[in-house]
Amino acid sequence: MSGWDEGAVFYSDQAQFPRGGGDPDQGSITRHTALRKFKEFIRGFNGEKGDFPYRESLVHSPDHLTVAMEDLDAFDAVLSDKIRKFPADFLPLFETAASEVLASLRSKVAGETGEMEEPITGEVQVFLSSKESSVSMRSVGAEYMSRLVKISGIAIAASRVKAKATYVTLMCKNCKSIKTVPCRPGLGGAIVPRSCDHVPQAGEEPCPLDPWIVAPDKSKYVDLQTLKLQENPEDVPTGELPRNTLVSIDRHLVQTIVPGTRLTVMGIYSIYQASAAQKGAVGVKQPYIRVVGLEQTRETNSSGPSTFTLDEELEFKEFAQRPDAYAKLCSMIGPSIYGHADVKKALACLLFGGSKKRLPDGVRLRGDIHVLLLGDPSTAKSQFLKFVEKTAPVAVYTSGKGSSAAGLTASVIRDSSSREFYLEGGAMVLADGGVVCIDEFDKMRPEDRVAIHEAMEQQTISIAKAGITTVLNSRTSVLAAANPPSGRYDDLKTAQDNIDLQTTILSRFDLIFIVKDIREYDQDKKIASHIIKVHASGAAASKSTNATEGENWLKRYIEYCRVTCHPQLSEKAAEMLQNKYVEIRQRMRQQANETGKAAAVPITVRQLEAIIRLSESLAKMRLTSVATQEHVEEAFRLFNVSTMDAARSGINEHLNLTPEIANEIKQAEAQIKRRMGIGSHISERRLIDELARMGMNESIVRRALLIMHQRDEVEYKRERHVIVRKA
Repeated sequence: MSGWDEGAVFYSDQAQFPRGGGDPDQGSITRHTALRKFKEFIRGFNGEKGDFPYRESLVHSPDHLTVAMEDLDAFDAVLSDKIRKFPADFLPLFETAASEVLASLRSKVAGETGEMEEPITGEVQVFLSSKESSVSMRSVGAEYMSRLVKISGIAIAASRVKAKATYVTLMCKNCKSIKTVPCRPGLGGAIVPRSCDHVPQAGEEPCPLDPWIVAPDKSKYVDLQTLKLQENPEDVPTGELPRNTLVSIDRHLVQTIVPGTRLTVMGIYSIYQASAAQKGAVGVKQPYIRVVGLEQTRETNSSGPSTFTLDEELEFKEFAQRPDAYAKLCSMIGPSIYGHADVKKALACLLFGGSKKRLPDGVRLRGDIHVLLLGDPSTAKSQFLKFVEKTAPVAVYTSGKGSSAAGLTASVIRDSSSREFYLEGGAMVLADGGVVCIDEFDKMRPEDRVAIHEAMEQQTISIAKAGITTVLNSRTSVLAAANPPSGRYDDLKTAQDNIDLQTTILSRFDLIFIVKDIREYDQDKKIASHIIKVHASGAAASKSTNATEGENWLKRYIEYCRVTCHPQLSEKAAEMLQNKYVEIRQRMRQQANETGKAAAVPITVRQLEAIIRLSESLAKMRLTSVATQEHVEEAFRLFNVSTMDAARSGINEHLNLTPEIANEIKQAEAQIKRRMGIGSHISERRLIDELARMGMNESIVRRALLIMHQRDEVEYKRERHVIVRKA
């Protein structure tokens, strides 16, 4: 007969009330018992170190308290079960218990009259946290109604902060009597009674129906904010739209979340009546989640190495000590793609990333590496992008033609119900801390491409639209794939004509690879046999799980390296870097003087920073804390085969022209001018054939056309098939 002294009324159970009334033997907890047990828990729960964590936490931060559900389970399983099943009833009790405990922990203070009085304590907000795995947003349905759920996702929009009444003070218009009505928490409203309970005296007019008017200044309020939570991109099934759900947060949680943050939310799955404008069935309500606990995932500090087991850490460290670790990692990237060894190494660097730095004056230096793959069709560029999207811990894949500036950065949207504007983060914001893969980079409109500039270098996105001025984080690496303007890479053209992107965006890419489809007998044979093998063994491989295990292992290893290791340059390596950089600048200046033109790919201080980042990421792969000279040498080699090679690619019309060839080109030009009148147009193929019949070499004619095109004497039409002579 526990609980005999609680003041509950005991009675015999008369069949029509089958669910426990006041009978304590049925395992039901009355509110009084629950309150007492909550107080005991806060006061007397022993932590692992033998301390009292919740008591101390209350004294240090008296306005909120975070409770781990595991501790409550260990203290009293019935109580934690009640909180899971009926959180709306038992959480307010928990908060009352916390504020009562806080009052008892405080010492008395001297009042105005000098007597000792109880200190005034405010309300305490209780947050719940739990280590259980989160439920998928798609599986949360009617069976979770009014229960605790844990879901994770990305906050894509945050509303303004509103004031929400907790107690509404009503006044009768007739007899001026005052009544206080509690408001349902979350997005629920107050239930206002229809009639006044004042008994009229003789000769007094009785109160009419609906006499109550709200007195807003006498009511009590708390802050309330609504967020839109969208599924994590990696959890969305292929080909489906990501779902989003409404989330309401109140009091201390307000304004702690910016769009683009990844969250894990503990909350009560509840319903609210949608706006009156949507006339629907009375019984159909909109669901939302009322948050009672919230943690931000994948911040630089919050997800420490604790998420890795000891065995995993040992395995990773052993792997990093192997002499062939770098080669092994590179072979794991795009295993089904033949060749392209340097591109694979560059993508390994991109996935691991350099170290972010924060200077004393608050300037941030990015640690993310950007890579551009430029080249012929069918050279596995998109395949690399898809592989990186699967392997990177956070990744977003977009195509250049289908993405606008607002879709990549952030858009301002008007809320349908409240008519106010709010921000929705785009691809670069959602991939914060990961990789954005942009395919068909050359097909993007130039004004959309400009939107990426700030995100690539300063790693923020600033917005000033519709009265919202804000800065969002986008600490992402960009991996872009593009084709040259004529579809294929044309060796007869200069680098400027082949790489049809502005210098401003090119200098932001750390590595620019020109991927050519070279026709060689041996190589073609190897590639053909490799592709046939992949197709033949593809059916068999899809049954085995080794490939997916390798992919998951690589993903975990990348995550581990990014969290635990932040390498720095050694002094010798720094000195070597300095000398090499100066030497490259000298060479480029010499080349510019000889040709009279600047290089297509600029070599600026950004490229020096790129080499530093590459060296750091090479050190990070081996889990070493210092980037040595060999790392710098490998970084330089990568830089040489990519960006430097791109800067030197194509023909330079002023170089390697012997007097005979120059003479032949002049003759070809004269023939072309004689053949075409000003304003006339002719098919390029036909022109070349006619001049070839006159005994001229085809490459000489093409070179003559190219030089005329650069002087703006001819122009190409219809995808370069037709030539028009200009005045």
